Amino acid sequence: MAFKNGILLAASAFAALLALTAASNAQAACEPSKVAEKYPSLAGKTIKIGADPQTPPYVMRDKSNFDKVIGVDADLARATFDCAGLKYEFVLGGWSGLLPAVMAGQIDVMWDNLYYKPARAKTVDFVTYMKAGTGALVPAGNPKKVASIEDFCGKTVAFGLGSVEEQATRKQDEACKAAGKDAVTMMPFQDLAAGMRQLDSGRSDILLWDLGFADASVKESPTKYARAFAIISGLTMGAATANGNADLVKAIHDGLTVLQARGEQAAIFQKYGVDPSLEVPAEVKLD
Repeated sequence: MAFKNGILLAASAFAALLALTAASNAQAACEPSKVAEKYPSLAGKTIKIGADPQTPPYVMRDKSNFDKVIGVDADLARATFDCAGLKYEFVLGGWSGLLPAVMAGQIDVMWDNLYYKPARAKTVDFVTYMKAGTGALVPAGNPKKVASIEDFCGKTVAFGLGSVEEQATRKQDEACKAAGKDAVTMMPFQDLAAGMRQLDSGRSDILLWDLGFADASVKESPTKYARAFAIISGLTMGAATANGNADLVKAIHDGLTVLQARGEQAAIFQKYGVDPSLEVPAEVKLD
């Protein structure tokens, strides 16, 4: 009897799990006709999406239509707001000015390769959806046989000024010297284009930058670039709105939840050469 009861309990638990999963999937649905009901403060409004068209693969200009932006974040933003039934437009500008524009109310959301940081979350609200990482971009064939950051000793490494990649490189440089090995030759750059020129010209052996960019570069030019290794930083990336815009935060979270349940976010990642495993469940972070 105990055995039979155990089977019944297991069957009941399994049925409950199936019901819960079905209910969860049923909730993951686009309802564009219910804007006024679900997001009343956004009804009739056009959402202004801030983005920098020079941040591939997240946002970039379409080569066949200069006036249109495409990319991981551009496509995600479109799909999310289409799902919610909201009107939107892209407002393009320099990356460093987008978050201040959100805080000043000039745009509604910054959606472009933005890392969540607690300090930032004091001034804006986040919906995160992606793990952040660093990619080591090298010439195709990896001629210097770089397999990890420990291989930086005696090599020339390019990185962005003030970036987490700079911190990692400087830490490794100290480790190289402490072990009696050759130091790392460091090539900091102010903008990505300058860093790419260093790599392309052979002045640097390795370029450390965002993992999504590194992988997209390899996908686009496999005879020119390779990914030597990747570092998953533990940070996440997301879209940011002004504090207190609850309806907009909810609309973004709802839309991303649907895209993830349908596999559409993963498909967008794959389209631009970004590893789908970097996806994380959409999460609201208010601080």
